[in-house]
Amino acid sequence: MPELPELNPVIHGKLRLALLSLLVGVEEAEFTWLRAKTGSTDGNLGAQLLKLEEAGYVSVEKKFVQRKPQTLYRMTEAGRQAFVEYVQALKQMLGGAIG
Repeated sequence: MPELPELNPVIHGKLRLALLSLLVGVEEAEFTWLRAKTGSTDGNLGAQLLKLEEAGYVSVEKKFVQRKPQTLYRMTEAGRQAFVEYVQALKQMLGGAIG
């Protein structure tokens, strides 16, 4: 049996994987949009986004729009590369199970 690939533990968390899956398809996303898409609580979403930020996978921009705070997230190039590698490792792990 071939050796199984390592899955990136930063990405492998369910919510972090969902967040990167959403961010890979958009230029940027607001915190509120990510919360609505994932159904996560503010606290859990913030904690998971912080882990992605600390890993260098997302960048954060905070600003005010009409006196209301807005937090925008973008996937970094390192995040895109890590996501691609994660998906490739997952495909390798699943082998012929997907087609």
